[in-house]
This record gives sequence, structure tokens and C-alpha cells, in this order.
Amino acid sequence: MKRACLALLLLLLLTSALHAQPAKSAQPTHQAAFILTPASDPDRVAIEGLMTAQADAWNRADIPTFMQVYENSTETTFIGLTMRKGYQTILERYTKAYSTAEQMGKLTYSDVEVRLLPSSCGHAEYAVVTGKFHLARTTHGEAAKDDGVYSLLWHKGSSGWKILLDHTS
Repeated sequence: MKRACLALLLLLLLTSALHAQPAKSAQPTHQAAFILTPASDPDRVAIEGLMTAQADAWNRADIPTFMQVYENSTETTFIGLTMRKGYQTILERYTKAYSTAEQMGKLTYSDVEVRLLPSSCGHAEYAVVTGKFHLARTTHGEAAKDDGVYSLLWHKGSSGWKILLDHTS
């Protein structure tokens, strides 16, 4: 009986070890964090809801509400033609570059992809969101670009999901 149990245990260990080793064609396990998040995931739904609210605020020409999804920190960073650091600096840039509702136009996002990045305990604390934006407008101020791509780094803290880094081009 002892031999049978030992043989079964060894068989289980060998089977586990074989399955734990990636096949030569398999991608490294560290890339698993970049798999697209399922549409029903509550964190993805929350981020997409915040982005919808953000676009709605933009379309009402309400820059302060649009900015509420950004972390109110001196470390929050926006990268476009130049790099700007700090929530207040980013807010001032938007206010100056889009000084009228006509210059803001109507914002839409497309090709949005959300990738949740689980922490060591398995819960998502960060997310990378990529996509495209379009501004439908006829008037331009300081900001002349109507279409582009973006990548956003989000962090889930005590006040929910917030953007820490926005790279828009």
C-alpha cells in the first residue's frame, strides 16, 4: 500500500513538473499580465465607465471634470509633444490649449484595450489602457491635433482608479 501511494505521489509530481515547464513555442509567463482583460471584469468595466464619463465631460467643455480621472499628484505625468508633470500643470495645459468649447469639439475613443496588471497577491492594482482618440471640431486653438493614439497607466488606490501617466500622440 505504501509503495502504491509513493508511486502515485511520484507520478503526480512528475506530471506537475512536466506541465509547469513551458513548451518551447510558448510565450514567457511574465507576458501573461498583458492578456486583454475580459469585457465583464469589474475593474475593466470601472475604467471604461470612467473613460466614458471623461469623454462626456470633455464634450460639455468641462475640463475640471475631465481631469478628475487623473491622480491629483505632483507625480502625475502627461507626455505629448513635451512632458508635463503634476496635476495642476496638466490642468493648466488643457485649459490653455482648449480655451473654448469649439476648440474642444467632440471627443470619441476607439480601439480601447484594457490590460489589468495583477500584483503579487493576484489583485489588479495597475492597468494599461491603449486606444485611439478623435476630436470632431472645426476650430483649433493651441492644440491642432484631431486624431491620435494614447497609452494610459492607471492605478487603483483608495479613491478608485486614477491615471498616473498619459502618453498621447
